Amino acid sequence: MIKIACSALLFDLDGVLIDSTPAVERVWRQWAVERGFDPEEAIHRAHGRPSISTIREYLPDADHEAENREVERREIEDLEGVVALRGSRELLSALPPERWAIVTSCTRPLATVRIRAGGLPEVKYIVTSNDIKHGKPAPDPYLKGAASLGFPAEECVVFEDVPAGIRSGKAAGARVIALQTTMTAAALKEAGADWVVENCGAIQLSREKDNLVLTFVPVAT
Repeated sequence: MIKIACSALLFDLDGVLIDSTPAVERVWRQWAVERGFDPEEAIHRAHGRPSISTIREYLPDADHEAENREVERREIEDLEGVVALRGSRELLSALPPERWAIVTSCTRPLATVRIRAGGLPEVKYIVTSNDIKHGKPAPDPYLKGAASLGFPAEECVVFEDVPAGIRSGKAAGARVIALQTTMTAAALKEAGADWVVENCGAIQLSREKDNLVLTFVPVAT
């Protein structure tokens, strides 16, 4: 049993709070096939990163903003199967609104429709790809998320599900709990996660004075 205290929690969205994997894979598979790329490789590259980063890698000479708008349009329209992951609603509902933020590689419009589709509680603090210059795995998103709550990243715990997000959280100085919702526990530990759990349902939340206290049993790696 692991027990850790922190000031605030920073959550990735897709693969942590909601399951949007089928929709994401449908959109990127179609995009890749239309442009003559390996769809499985494109899906793997796109996970957990700003869409425009993947587009720039595949199409260095294209109109990146136009391509990104098209990917975003398709993702906003495809909400089939977008649902809350186990334990996410309960954990967010138990947290004080000023002690948690969503830090996502989605654009703000896309994050908004997915949060609504997943039936998550109203979020007071959110950092999207529209708010930062350097996306995950750079530390910028989680540094901004922590700052928005008024805490240093070192006092925060990040919840992530893919290597790019884990590296972003660790580079920011936060501790990282990885959720085994998208990748294997071994891959998440290799990326630098401090602990791996099944999903948000594995986390027990309590308060000790001014600290949030998380209790959980990590999965074996």
